[in-house]
Amino acid sequence: MSYLFRLCEKAPGVTKWTALCDSSQPLGNNYPVLGIASKLYGRVANLRNYLYDRGVFEAHDLGAFTVSIGNITAGGTGKTPLVAYVSELLAARGEKVCILTRGYGRRDPSRRIVVTADSASSNAGDEPVELAQRLKDKAVIIADSDRFAAGEWAKRKFGVTAFVLDDGFQHRRIRRDIDIVCIDAANPFGGGEMLPSGRLREPLANLLRATAIVITRADLVEDLGGLRDEITQFAPAAQIFECRNVLRKIYGLKTDEPLTAGQTRAYAFCGLGNPDSFFALLAKQSIGIAGVKSFPDHHNYTQADITALHREAMEAGAELLLTTAKDAVKLRDLSFTLPCGVVGIDLELDDAERFAAIF
Repeated sequence: MSYLFRLCEKAPGVTKWTALCDSSQPLGNNYPVLGIASKLYGRVANLRNYLYDRGVFEAHDLGAFTVSIGNITAGGTGKTPLVAYVSELLAARGEKVCILTRGYGRRDPSRRIVVTADSASSNAGDEPVELAQRLKDKAVIIADSDRFAAGEWAKRKFGVTAFVLDDGFQHRRIRRDIDIVCIDAANPFGGGEMLPSGRLREPLANLLRATAIVITRADLVEDLGGLRDEITQFAPAAQIFECRNVLRKIYGLKTDEPLTAGQTRAYAFCGLGNPDSFFALLAKQSIGIAGVKSFPDHHNYTQADITALHREAMEAGAELLLTTAKDAVKLRDLSFTLPCGVVGIDLELDDAERFAAIF
């Protein structure tokens, strides 16, 4: 599909389709070539699913309990905290857990076991490193573009009994026992159009494959009744859950020591698929926010970025910078004048016992 994306970049006035896809509104009416590309994208996605459903393309069994956690839209839906949550749940039951991930945006395409101490985000990907720092010895984390080969290898080498596929809903080459899809309450269907006009990775009818659907950031929307009804139309057999993000702690970027930000004016920044969810979480806390700045998802920070951030923060009267754990893995080697705090985020499910019972 990369050809489609290159084609879309040639549309008049369009420089990066990924930037356009941050919008919740479809763009096909304004850029006809995007509408054409979206229709083609959807047809190819449906054809691929049809071939898997009919057994023309084979889904391979890793020989261990396998859970997929993914999205039906591009961009951030709060998937990574759920990957950590499920991995901790399985580890607490005595499973030897392995998370299989592509490691989006990493420079080194080779297989890499991601550990806290020696994994650079450029080689492993920012989210795998974030997961490694959080989970420590609760899960083996492997970044590899060939997740099936990596899973077979991990099962032999580490005695894995449970796999978690990170961003696995469209990765149908691996057979799974449970398919979980995350849907962002604030922007559930990305404008209702396929990439690149909207943010859908495949038509909504394919939610029928889901075992469970987790509505993330549920606290950002007052009434989810309409969304739940719409999801049920596409996936009548799927169990539906709601979860919200909660601030777990704030700790120093360089020291990992707890920080108190209650009486301090802070300048918040992040490079997420949905930065507004991070800023909204901070707004609910007793933290004075002097200003915010968002970077592209998976942004690779430079010292020039940090210098500019310091200048903007100080002009706004801030005494502290705040960012996310995902961003922090790419910031530790850079120099800061203002102290920088990392916001640790947990998720809270509306019915944790019912969720645990599906595994």
